[in-house]
Amino acid sequence: MPSRKFGLNLVVVVAIAALFTGFWALINRPVTAPNWPEQISGFSYSPFRLGQNPQKGVYPSDEEMRQDLELMSKETDNIRIYSVDGSLKDIPKLAEEFGLRVTLGIWISPDLERNEREINTAIELANTTRSVVRVVVGNEALFREEITPKDLIAILDRVRAAVKVPVTTSEQWHIWEKYPELGKHVDLIAAHILPYWEHIPMEKAGQFVFDRARELKHMFPKKPLLLSEVGWPSNGHMRGGADATQADQAIYLRTLVNKLNRQGFNYFVIEAFDQPWKASDEGSVGAYWGVFNAARQQKFNFEGPVVAIPQWRVLAIGSAVLAMLALALMLIDGSALRQRGRTFLTFIAFLCGSVLVWIGYDYSQQYSTWFSLLVGFLLALGAFGVFIVLLTEAHELAEAVWTHKRRREFLPVETDTAYRPKVSVHVPCYNEPPEMVKQTLNALAALDYPDFEVLLIDNNTKDPAVWEPVKAHCEMLGERFKFFHVAPLAGFKGGALNYLIPHTAPDAEVIAVIDSDYCVDRNWLKHMVPHFADPKIAVVQSPQDYRDQHESAFKKLCYSEYKGFFYIGMVTRNDRDAIIQHGTMTMTRRSVLEELGWADWCICEDAELGLRVFEKGYSAAYAHNSYGKGLMPDTFIDFKKQRFRWAYGAIQIIKRHAASLLRGKDTELTRGQRYHFLAGWLPWVADGMNIFFTVGALLWSSAMIIVPNRVDPPLLIFAIPPLALFFFKVGKIIFLYRRAVGVNLKDAFYAALAGLALSHTIAKAVLYGFFTTSIPFFRTPKNADSHGLLVAISEAREELFIMLLLWGAALGICLVQGLPSNDMRFWVTMLLVQSLPYLAALIMAFLSSLPKPKTATEPATA
Repeated sequence: MPSRKFGLNLVVVVAIAALFTGFWALINRPVTAPNWPEQISGFSYSPFRLGQNPQKGVYPSDEEMRQDLELMSKETDNIRIYSVDGSLKDIPKLAEEFGLRVTLGIWISPDLERNEREINTAIELANTTRSVVRVVVGNEALFREEITPKDLIAILDRVRAAVKVPVTTSEQWHIWEKYPELGKHVDLIAAHILPYWEHIPMEKAGQFVFDRARELKHMFPKKPLLLSEVGWPSNGHMRGGADATQADQAIYLRTLVNKLNRQGFNYFVIEAFDQPWKASDEGSVGAYWGVFNAARQQKFNFEGPVVAIPQWRVLAIGSAVLAMLALALMLIDGSALRQRGRTFLTFIAFLCGSVLVWIGYDYSQQYSTWFSLLVGFLLALGAFGVFIVLLTEAHELAEAVWTHKRRREFLPVETDTAYRPKVSVHVPCYNEPPEMVKQTLNALAALDYPDFEVLLIDNNTKDPAVWEPVKAHCEMLGERFKFFHVAPLAGFKGGALNYLIPHTAPDAEVIAVIDSDYCVDRNWLKHMVPHFADPKIAVVQSPQDYRDQHESAFKKLCYSEYKGFFYIGMVTRNDRDAIIQHGTMTMTRRSVLEELGWADWCICEDAELGLRVFEKGYSAAYAHNSYGKGLMPDTFIDFKKQRFRWAYGAIQIIKRHAASLLRGKDTELTRGQRYHFLAGWLPWVADGMNIFFTVGALLWSSAMIIVPNRVDPPLLIFAIPPLALFFFKVGKIIFLYRRAVGVNLKDAFYAALAGLALSHTIAKAVLYGFFTTSIPFFRTPKNADSHGLLVAISEAREELFIMLLLWGAALGICLVQGLPSNDMRFWVTMLLVQSLPYLAALIMAFLSSLPKPKTATEPATA
């Protein structure tokens, strides 16, 4: 049987590996294109290498340019340069060594002094250097509106009068149509026709070039036509249907130059070498127009089929290795998983491995600066962290839905002969409404259990009118009930519970804790305490549950959200003896509690105690049967405070127990326990990190609005990891709630909405937790007085502010840049998706402001 199971697993892994390998192969199908010709008409040549930048006055040496000229001379005998500033003025003389003809450029800008220097230098070179065959005055100077047509014409006339070679200016094709008078002052028409910038798909770009060339010939029939820039970028953002990829560049250029050669056009391919410095002016795509990269390596094959990613086989192998490592880790203790669960995890592992490898490859194709390296490092950390969280979420989903049988199932023990030691029930209470506490005490008095006591401690309540009625009620219920009022008492809830331990009956073997708003089922102790018959069991836990979910729409959403942890997360954690102990409906073996005590430094003293119980080698039992129901927060601010406390406490615990959780140092924790404590809190940590992504997205979007011509939308790889995690988490909640909890689609959606609404609160708690050591303990009041809409909105003011910023950024981009490309549309969509958790918070705040029905439960706290 084991061999058959292994064989089936192997078949599944091989099949999914083949599927993803096939996908790599599919997107890298060879495409036929004409071979690169022996000679092309010419190259546009900017000689700057990595680290060099004309805007900063950093120019290449003559030897570096000599190497470039030698390389280009193997492909053409004609080059075009754009300026004669700095060492660029040496290019014409160097070109003579390799028999290259030079189209000399004069850079025209608003800097009149530089213009004059360039004009004089160019005139001298044109008259003294044999390699210069024409002079180009200005490059898109009219398009950039850096000079008027009148002033440009004056310079053209001046240069034409001073040199013997043809003179022209080089502009985009439509500028010649806009200013046809230029034709009278030039010896030829030099036009840029670059379909990429005009959002023309690569497949139609070649015809676009010939159509524009025909129009220019028709407009200027007596002037020779020079296509002074034709080309396609190999990397950058999609513009409309124009995609900047290495494969598209190869297919386009190899096809175009052959057609241009056959039809006798003079042209310059822009450009010979990638120019990373241009990204500051033209956006990221400006760096990638070269046939050779900045290291002078050929970017695509000149002959044979074109493949999108030539190294795709290596990448496919790398993604498979990552997937297998992830799968091996997830299946270390996966014997209880059904085949569907294993198949699901295998698919997710290969998907994550493939996406991570693709992200890494895509980023490796970018030119690096100190900024991009820093961003890349943070992106790598973020992407790696996101996919770790995604894998752990997938693992929980698989174990919640596709298991043969729960490995540690603790059912109610109903036999009369069961082990039933004496129990001391501790009820911490602070400034609670007396009538609510009386309900809790009455439910305890009705317990069907032979031997128990109830110790209620009211700590630090100042008003006697609040605690004296509770004291009187305890006295009325009899000697089993003992009341303590202690003020002052340090340590908050943990301090109060520690105070009760020495006052516990000497013969009590189990100490149970409930919150003061919980009405317990009469069979709670009877059914759960017998699990302590196992000497290894130190904690017995029942889920938190609530009785007021039908009071309002707000509470209904809260209730849906709560159920996930107690009926999904805790159930799967229990299989590896790794539950989170929570401070109500919990029982602890007295000897263990006396040994460990409640931590008064942690605002989640219950979860912290549970971890120390495991660190000592004890076990816990979790029964998913509900034996007590409390009251939920009635306002959104209290709902947020409660979750803030839980998340902040989790980070406190991680920091204090980092050695045992991360390294297994001086602890009895098993690998499964360490995994669940870390994996269970990872999604909260991811929420914390998401704040930085949101801030970065807003800053980047602001730059896109303020300087739209210089800032493109971020690369897709910046947005894919957080979006993938967002959609997976929402999809997981909806799927799991329907399958594992058994709720309908509407309630599953409610759970997702309520969970999203807490994202910002959890993120803040995580960051506070990492950068502070403690915060004041705060109660979570329930059934507080209802309040108006304005108060509710103020409770979500931070979320409202960030939501409006994200919406404003999306609207601003649409108004300033429009939605001309898939990249732009994707980024705007990402901003809107990123706003959904903040919108959810606003909805929850609004729902909590609605008036409560008159039949609402009396006020309560916990």
